[in-house]
Amino acid sequence: MKQIETIRGYHAHVYFEAESLEIAKALCTKAAELFGVKMGHLHERPVGPHPMGSCQMGATPAQFSQLLPWLALNRQGLIVFAHPETGQELADHRDHGIWLGTGLTLDLSIFA
Repeated sequence: MKQIETIRGYHAHVYFEAESLEIAKALCTKAAELFGVKMGHLHERPVGPHPMGSCQMGATPAQFSQLLPWLALNRQGLIVFAHPETGQELADHRDHGIWLGTGLTLDLSIFA
């Protein structure tokens, strides 16, 4: 197996359902304010490998070291999936992901 040596950044995906959309939006907005992470689109339906609506945040490794513990304590019951960005998308999502809350099944077929 090829060793990965460089993490360029991280993505954190906050999952939500219709009734928790505003909670997720507020959580992502607060994280952007506190840590300077880039808040991406708020997708109200499954997009890419993600099985439900989500808000994506992009973080540098330094930002992520502060963001992840904060999300662990402040996610208000929402499920969060985080993964590194190494340029190997399948491995990043399949092998290197971090779940806060119950892990869900991702649609990894898009990386085939």
